[in-house]
Amino acid sequence: MKRNYSKSCSVALIAAIYILATVAGVILFIKLNSVLNSPIWALFCADVLATIVVWLFGLLYENVSVYDPYWSVFPPIAFLLWGFFTHTWSIPVILLLVASWYWGFRLTRNWAITFHGIAHEDWRYTQYRNLHPVVFHLINFFGLNMVPTLVVFAAMLPGLMLYEATETVNVLTWLGFVVCLSSATIQLIADKQIHDFRAAHPGQYCNVGLWKHGRHPNYFGEIQLWWGIWIMYASLNGFNWFICCPIAMTALFLGISVPLMEKRQLKNKPGYAEYRKKTRILI
Repeated sequence: MKRNYSKSCSVALIAAIYILATVAGVILFIKLNSVLNSPIWALFCADVLATIVVWLFGLLYENVSVYDPYWSVFPPIAFLLWGFFTHTWSIPVILLLVASWYWGFRLTRNWAITFHGIAHEDWRYTQYRNLHPVVFHLINFFGLNMVPTLVVFAAMLPGLMLYEATETVNVLTWLGFVVCLSSATIQLIADKQIHDFRAAHPGQYCNVGLWKHGRHPNYFGEIQLWWGIWIMYASLNGFNWFICCPIAMTALFLGISVPLMEKRQLKNKPGYAEYRKKTRILI
């Protein structure tokens, strides 16, 4: 059902949906952990259930964008709850929480700024809906909701493993923390620059500030965050297969997000092709 609520009512509705999804996930985590005796798998199942709850409300309101805040809401909350579950508040964990909450607040704030209401769906989802009407619900569930959830969960694994670290922080741990903080700061600056530019130059592509040096500095900052978390993990646990986690996140952006955005920009922004030739993808 399409409802044209005000923005404030729409934000309140989204908040209620996410509170419900969080409660459902926490209950399932508690139940499953006692049965499976595997906290990671219990958290994974709770993540999937929370995603399904959000997806169902997306169906109810005929708007895939209901899922959009999930990316920035779940990791900080999960990291915080993991601290309570493991009773671990070591320095690496505190650094992870500071970094993830700073990043999550920044990204959620940007979502709130650009959110137009429950009746407005992001152009990418509308494009999928129009191009693939027969199989859209499959694309919606698996491609637009579940795949991002799985990739983010995979990228979170190095962070979750920090709670088991027995080593004290070192130079690399602090380096990873700085990488995380700078990633969110880069995104914060890029957001302000593009919002200001769009207000002053509607219909044009942004080529000022960070956008002068990279076509997608916001995506660069997002990718950088997960590499920062991995650096923190690797500083205490060594180099191992967990490097696949930030690689998966990088592949998601370079393989899907960037090409999709580039195609739209080339179609709708005059001069973007020339800008694309002389400007690097990320930064």
